[in-house]
Amino acid sequence: MKIMIRKAASGLSVYVPKKDLEEAVAETERDTLWGGWVRLSNGWVLDLPEMAADTRLPITVNARKRGEEG
Repeated sequence: MKIMIRKAASGLSVYVPKKDLEEAVAETERDTLWGGWVRLSNGWVLDLPEMAADTRLPITVNARKRGEEG
């Protein structure tokens, strides 16, 4: 699914356009964010693609929601 990651006043946030959903990032697997998972404040866990650590935000990427098939 396509998501947009951006910096918010309270940290990072993720916007999912198809769901019209915006949630704060509650936890990350890696300090560099990319190539690991992120847990959103609503409990979703998303796998993010590998990207350079200095990738600028905001950015739209393809992420995979854990627990979904296909």
